[in-house]
Amino acid sequence: MEWSLHTAEELIAAMRAGAVTSGELTDEAIARIERDDEVTNAICVPDFDRARAAAHGADQARARGEDRPLLGVPVTVKESYDIAGLPTTWGMPPHRNFRPAEDAVQVSRLKAAGAVVLGKTNVPLGLQDIQSFNEIYGTTTNPWDQGRTSGGSSGGSAAALASGFGALSIGSDLAGSLRTPAHFCGVYAHKPTLGLAANRGMAPPSEPAWPVDLDLAVVGPMARSARDLALLLDVMAGPDPLTHGLAHRLALPPARHERLGEFRVLVLDDHPLIPTGSAVRAGVNRVADALADGGARVARHSPLLPDLTEAATLYMQLLISGSVARFPIESDEQLRARVAGLGADDRSLDAARLRALVFSHRDWMVANHRREVHRHGWRQLFTEFDAVVCPITPTPAFPHDHTPNPMERRIAIDGAEYPYFDQLVWAGLATMPGLPATAVPAGRSPEGLPVGVQLIGPMFEDRTPLRLAELLERKTGGFQAPKQGVPARSSAVSSVA
Repeated sequence: MEWSLHTAEELIAAMRAGAVTSGELTDEAIARIERDDEVTNAICVPDFDRARAAAHGADQARARGEDRPLLGVPVTVKESYDIAGLPTTWGMPPHRNFRPAEDAVQVSRLKAAGAVVLGKTNVPLGLQDIQSFNEIYGTTTNPWDQGRTSGGSSGGSAAALASGFGALSIGSDLAGSLRTPAHFCGVYAHKPTLGLAANRGMAPPSEPAWPVDLDLAVVGPMARSARDLALLLDVMAGPDPLTHGLAHRLALPPARHERLGEFRVLVLDDHPLIPTGSAVRAGVNRVADALADGGARVARHSPLLPDLTEAATLYMQLLISGSVARFPIESDEQLRARVAGLGADDRSLDAARLRALVFSHRDWMVANHRREVHRHGWRQLFTEFDAVVCPITPTPAFPHDHTPNPMERRIAIDGAEYPYFDQLVWAGLATMPGLPATAVPAGRSPEGLPVGVQLIGPMFEDRTPLRLAELLERKTGGFQAPKQGVPARSSAVSSVA
């Protein structure tokens, strides 16, 4: 029997029943990676010798009567997490030889739960793209279509899961970096509530691995089923023991409902700043129909919904001002000259991004105050609804585009082109206020590409969208594996200067 595409829950049950060992699962996963990953390029840093040793240890522990949440389950880890002895580069060539001495807190939690780490998955340069390619490790392709991206920045993890390279993976999300790759590759991901899961050791190699409270960014689970997401989130959740002592587990409230018919859901498929492509709109409607068919109360409009235009602008302001503080792109004088050239009435997202590059602390405080207004609006919305269903990006996976300046790239939506980074507005809807959001498969496009949607829930009520994802999985079919050896249907990778 082949186990590579089974869920973690199924693998755990099989190991407990004695039907398979962790050693056998690990050998099968490694063989699959060695057979299939040459084109996909999801696993950028294999760690097979230590994986086999960990699997042997897991089998010995089980033979002694031990049982832990992930005992013996093969998993992968996004390259940006520190694993002692392995490179952590974030795809940045100057740091290609950096090897941390300690595991990230989430890697430690994976190992403590008994997981077997197969290796690390590919990322974009500095984790700052919607694709996963860099000069060190090359390009990760989409398992459904080699000519298209797997997404970013957790694109290697999503491609690995869709390909059967491990049952679980851990990634991170600042601009949809968990949810977009899941949507593009047809798998599941969960962006936790801001601050729910400790992030120490998920830092650029130029920075010390200290516990810090990040703005917008979170770490979270990826899987091939909704129940596996919940299983892995239980391992990941909780503050850093360095700052919270032994109180490193957080008691999340239960899901608001257990049956689909009890849920109240707001469904959105239109954004004022960018159109929703027909394939994604169809996916949203498939989920809406499944909800209605299951007896859920489905609404398409609510006066309680915070203003989407201001939400997108605030998100871009907070995202870009925080990013440029860590990764300067050009001199302050050059940036200020570019900003001075903007028209006073230019309210485009491109203009918002450019202005945010030179934000003062006062500017950031003003934006942060407006964020609190939006958070209050979401609290009010979630007194009337339990979840919001909406797109993750406007399109399925797009063809590789390695144009060196991403600000010059365009995203095609049903034949019309838009600024590349405008596609982030849907991901930012949950990120800006720090809300939990679960990415779930929602069928395929007419070309056969995966389409996903996100289920946004109330702050620190992560179990509510996770439970809704589980209930929807039973109606929509959930993960489906891509056919092996799928030929490229799209344009070749654009050249890199």
